[in-house]
Amino acid sequence: MKAVINVNSRTYAIHIDQPLDISIPLRATKNNVNAWYLDAPKIEPVKIGDWIGSVEAGAVVNFNNIQFNPHAHGTHTECVGHITETKYSINKCLKQFFFVAEVVTVAPEKVEDDFVISAKQLRYAIGNKKREAVIIRTLPNTNEKLEQHYSNTNPPYLLKEAAEYLKNKGVKHLLIDLPSVDKEKDDGLLLAHNAFWNTAGKIRMEATITELVFVPNTIEDGKYILNLQIAPFENDATPSKPVLYKLYD
Repeated sequence: MKAVINVNSRTYAIHIDQPLDISIPLRATKNNVNAWYLDAPKIEPVKIGDWIGSVEAGAVVNFNNIQFNPHAHGTHTECVGHITETKYSINKCLKQFFFVAEVVTVAPEKVEDDFVISAKQLRYAIGNKKREAVIIRTLPNTNEKLEQHYSNTNPPYLLKEAAEYLKNKGVKHLLIDLPSVDKEKDDGLLLAHNAFWNTAGKIRMEATITELVFVPNTIEDGKYILNLQIAPFENDATPSKPVLYKLYD
């Protein structure tokens, strides 16, 4: 099904009936993707006295509490409030939800004991394209990412220069299939976060970082329309559902 969408005063024709969901769902299981030294998320029926909010247990509805951390337990989108003393809400910072995006695939390079993504790699992958959003798929890219436990594994990350390159190129929305754009243990420096949001200058309030996406190998590198869907949490981060749409030729 063909649909026409206007993004930043330009018109694009997209395959609206062929959404490409690149989010990782949250499941109440130890096999759920996990990071930052937390236990698995919980989805449990409410218990009030003898009443249990489960149809299986005799109630007329399922009525669950959900305990999770958006940064640790699945695809999430965060604003600069993630790293500032001042509290900023992703629900207030992100006000538009459709963007022209580029999917790029990068094999992190080994530097001493780390695997990193450099500005040189991103310059090569993106070239002279102008995009509001960039989705970085790292290699190797297997289904294990859907259940990976990242704590104490020192996953790949962006070098500061790579984040600065994206900022200087005008990329407002960075999506990556890793638990963080920064090194797992970096003594709190958060170099890539700070560089991308430009916290040393005029903060880019409208810019977002989305982590723990999963881009299947069936999705080719190239240009898409991104629909960045978020839950309306008044918090620095929220679970999110980024969906890509192919463009008609």
